[in-house]
Amino acid sequence: MQTEYLNASQAQLKKWARLDDAKVRQEEGIFLAEGIKVVEELLTSDWQIKAILVMPEKIQYWEKLALPAAEDILIYQLTRSQWQKIGQDREPEGIMAVVGMKQAQNFSSWLSKTSGNILILHEINNPLNLGALTRSARWFGFDGIILSANSVDYTNPKAVRASMGSIFYLTIIPDIDLSATLPEIKKHFFLIGSDVRDGSPPHPVHKKAALLLGNESHGLPETIFKTTDEQWSIPGIGKADSLSLPQAAAIMMYECVKN
Repeated sequence: MQTEYLNASQAQLKKWARLDDAKVRQEEGIFLAEGIKVVEELLTSDWQIKAILVMPEKIQYWEKLALPAAEDILIYQLTRSQWQKIGQDREPEGIMAVVGMKQAQNFSSWLSKTSGNILILHEINNPLNLGALTRSARWFGFDGIILSANSVDYTNPKAVRASMGSIFYLTIIPDIDLSATLPEIKKHFFLIGSDVRDGSPPHPVHKKAALLLGNESHGLPETIFKTTDEQWSIPGIGKADSLSLPQAAAIMMYECVKN
């Protein structure tokens, strides 16, 4: 375990603090991944780690992680006050990574070679929801996620944190014009749309499925919903208005993979 850590410069601290802005993340080509589980998943993935940030006073939480050697990855120590300007957690676990972004895959090429189910998200705005959806997609063995234009950035620190590291094991293709690409998607997948009120109950799908979910507040536009091969709606017997998006998505993903 490395015991001597580097001290971050003021310029580095300012740059990391600005990574809560999507535009800055794109310009710098980096984003933050905070938390023990998130960093643990990152360490076993093929994503590039630019630096690791630690709070030595929290070493009891992260000391069992197999951190890279000092000559391989720069590891910086931060004070609590420095951390609070960068991190997301109210009570931090004391470890965070600076991650290099990957080049986006070619959409058509990836679509044609993908062998499993995929999740398609239309204008998802809440980063915590996106993180939860990513986590569920990995749990149910989905191959990837297509994010429409006007969706939250999947490298948003809150989305990365809520994914619990699942972001590093799914192909995520952002900024897709669904109106233009759904016909191509339907050539390779059985397209399932979801709605709070209209549709048949979810059921096992014995073919490669693309599960299409809409915005948290407005659902799917009618023009997009009508292009799907099948429409699903989860029946309820209680008086709640609806399920949360991550709850509904998990139920439908389970049905997609159930034999």
